[in-house]
Amino acid sequence: MKSLLIATLSSLSCLAALAAPITLTGTVRDFNADGVNFEGSGGSGTGYVNTTLSGSSPTLTALGSSQISNSGPGAFSNWYTKTTDSMSYSLTLNETSPGSGIYQYSNSNFFPIDGALLGNQGRSHNYHFTYNISSVFSYVQGTGQTFTFTGDDDVWVFFDHKLGIDLGGVHAAQSQTVNLDTLMAGKTSGDYSFDFFFAERHTTQSNLMITTSLVLKSPPTNVPEPGSLALMGLSMVGLAFVRRRKTA
Repeated sequence: MKSLLIATLSSLSCLAALAAPITLTGTVRDFNADGVNFEGSGGSGTGYVNTTLSGSSPTLTALGSSQISNSGPGAFSNWYTKTTDSMSYSLTLNETSPGSGIYQYSNSNFFPIDGALLGNQGRSHNYHFTYNISSVFSYVQGTGQTFTFTGDDDVWVFFDHKLGIDLGGVHAAQSQTVNLDTLMAGKTSGDYSFDFFFAERHTTQSNLMITTSLVLKSPPTNVPEPGSLALMGLSMVGLAFVRRRKTA
């Protein structure tokens, strides 16, 4: 019985050391190839949107307006707001190694709506879509928390409504990292808003990779916490012990 208890507690200890994955749920919106916005020849660069998020989606700057149209059915103002041709979609970030505190999602073939919504339109994948996530992250001052994105095409990520990742335009996979101590200078530790905006606009590839030490507040559902698992394991051990005494 003692060996059983030790083995069970040891297993539970290892299980508790594995941090639960983080699941983030957002909205995918499908579009047709509308002029310069989708399947266009717009350039790539920074400064296409305001550095402060003042509403439910980024706001184009003068530079951005020269590269991304805000008129027609594919208007930029609809990219992250339209309610038609849309669906919910979740990403799961797993800890890269037990105890590392680094979480990652990586997909070099990111086509979440193949065969859905407006369909593939004769192509091998359903291109021309946007994806946005609104969540919360825990900032711990002075710990050097980072967030890295690698992918294509447009990506803008706001932390406490401040632009941290700025990769606008149609381009091959690009990377950018933000240090939260730099971006959040003067802020105390606590929970702040996290807003992620992505657009896939060109019919060649779609990459999306997130690597971060931030604790994002969209935990998976129906998964017991490590403490609950430990209590459940001890209860099972106790039940086994009672059963053995009754049959002795």
